[in-house]
Amino acid sequence: METITFQNNTYPAFQTIGNASQFAIPFAKYFCKGYGYDIGYCKDEWKLPNAIGIDIIDINDKNGFHHANNLPIGTVDYIYSSHCLEHVDNWIETLEYWISKLNIRGILFLYLPDFSQKYWRPWNNKKHKHCFTPDILREFMIDHGMKNIMVSGIDLNNSFIIVCEK
Repeated sequence: METITFQNNTYPAFQTIGNASQFAIPFAKYFCKGYGYDIGYCKDEWKLPNAIGIDIIDINDKNGFHHANNLPIGTVDYIYSSHCLEHVDNWIETLEYWISKLNIRGILFLYLPDFSQKYWRPWNNKKHKHCFTPDILREFMIDHGMKNIMVSGIDLNNSFIIVCEK
């Protein structure tokens, strides 16, 4: 088994190759239906099938949208995002904006790195600006009127899913 070690903790080596989305997509297919976005997908082969890809990292994004708070006009049935929110400048502003872009009963599906993976903490990985736990995101969704909030446990990718409805 391939592993990595960081600060005396052992993690699966696959955490270093990207494409975290592969672990969430099987679940997302049950929730993300209709017309929606995969925000932060990075590579076409990593994108949620049938979603419109919005790559917030690449300034040459082929869709012309260059960050998480610059989406097309109108609302969508879902927003899916995997390992993206930790990169934005202001995650609260971004989530409020994403919620505003959802149709009534629209789905917000997030797959996020958990605080439990020490390398992903912002003071260890300068690409990350924030770190999350399921409880923080659950409280945010409650306070912002989201319904049917479901949160997974921490998986072997040291990540979790939160899915909710507007």
